[in-house]
Amino acid sequence: MTEVIISLAVGIALSACSGFRVFIPMLVANLATRFHIFDLSTGFEWLGSATATYILGAATIAEIMAFYIPVVDNLLDTITTPASFIAGTILTTSFLKIDSPELQWTLGILAGGGLAGTIQAGTGLLRLTSTKFTGGFGNPFLATLENIISIFFSILSLWLPILVAILGILLFIWLLKNILKRFKKKKQN
Repeated sequence: MTEVIISLAVGIALSACSGFRVFIPMLVANLATRFHIFDLSTGFEWLGSATATYILGAATIAEIMAFYIPVVDNLLDTITTPASFIAGTILTTSFLKIDSPELQWTLGILAGGGLAGTIQAGTGLLRLTSTKFTGGFGNPFLATLENIISIFFSILSLWLPILVAILGILLFIWLLKNILKRFKKKKQN
């Protein structure tokens, strides 16, 4: 059960990042799989292949560069909104190792795709607003911010299991101290 929760958390975190950039979180997932940090669920082995690394690497570079081109950035938002939904769905579903494909895909679509699509829609609206009020001159700033957020949080999401383990250990220590403290108080009375 713990593995399912952790894999769901990692998948959702990467899906959220695909709302900022579609290919960065997919490339991070690919590299994490290739370096044996995570395993993907059955049927998603293609995401960890060398071919996928080259394709996702090229797509990541192209996507990052394209968002710095005026007018193209706004056009990309119309393409990346459905693409981020698909990427978010794939990312969440690919990390979930559940025996029920129906549940696996339902969680992937609702949690991963829904979150990625919502974030992408928000960034698209933000870019349109920036275009309206700055004539597009503020858009490169937004593109840089989105790139940083997507890269940083995609990498950070790989640390979720370690953070959960550390929090679990700290919670255990805190509980143990409180139990021992109460036990000593009862013994003194």
